[in-house]
Amino acid sequence: MRIRLKIIITLALSILTVAAVQASAADLKVMVSIVPQKYFVDRIAGDLAETTVMVKPGSSPATYEPKPSQMAALSASSIYFAIGVPFEKAWLPRFHSANEHMEIVDLSQSVVRMAMKGHHHHEKEHHNEKMKETDMHHEMHEHMSAGHGHHFMPDPHIWLSPALVRVMIMDIRNALIKADPAHESVYESNYLDFVKDINSLDSELAKSFKNSDGKSFMVYHPSWGYMAKAYGLHQIPIELEGKEPSPKELAQFIDLAEKMSIKAIFIQPQFSKKSAQAIAQAIGAKVLVADPLAYDWMENLKNVGSQFLDNVK
Repeated sequence: MRIRLKIIITLALSILTVAAVQASAADLKVMVSIVPQKYFVDRIAGDLAETTVMVKPGSSPATYEPKPSQMAALSASSIYFAIGVPFEKAWLPRFHSANEHMEIVDLSQSVVRMAMKGHHHHEKEHHNEKMKETDMHHEMHEHMSAGHGHHFMPDPHIWLSPALVRVMIMDIRNALIKADPAHESVYESNYLDFVKDINSLDSELAKSFKNSDGKSFMVYHPSWGYMAKAYGLHQIPIELEGKEPSPKELAQFIDLAEKMSIKAIFIQPQFSKKSAQAIAQAIGAKVLVADPLAYDWMENLKNVGSQFLDNVK
């Protein structure tokens, strides 16, 4: 009796081991640059893919340097989804060298990127005291000042536009199907469900901002340009290319924020909040967090949209 029971237990464990190995072998190993991309892949692949994020929460995609353990993990990945954030420029060739069999899919190649806009670092020495707020606004946010040159600097924050995400997830779906054709129907079904949710979110945000066309919100880092453009808002960034405003510029921002009755200045966890706090303190405004790198992309855009709606001027 004991021998028979032992045989049964041994067979059961063997079956479970084989099943576990098969399940593990079926898992697609995927790497992405930023946390929101993991959400996109998770929505389409479900538990069919194991997705690892390169830029860890709290870190900046502008200056990130992968750890040796992450470079080692690349060797097991079938797909790397890039998205056009700055650190990729130096590192994607190294990722390819680390795993020549890994397909690198750059999602930014499927969308049209706009120029990064920021404040004017070389203001005119004299302003007309009666200058209208709109004139002052445009003066401080002229695209690519003489100090920065007239080169085109693409805004990398393409994941913050529902319309652009709708395009990018087609590439995600296609790459997953190519790597794992046996589950094509699952990827396709999940993709279509995700598209429906994106359409719903897009409509909801458009409806919320229909009476806010042309209104502005102030941020430290210019992350929200695509979302602003999509819904008729104007983003006023304090920082550009990692440069803090000079004392003179800070005074001008305080003046502008006061003239526009700005109620809140938005910051993100990955950057300094010193300048934003200085402006907010000077005019009695709030400092609010709007994180462009949160995992739950759908919920995050709803929450940030609601905060913008309450504070646009």
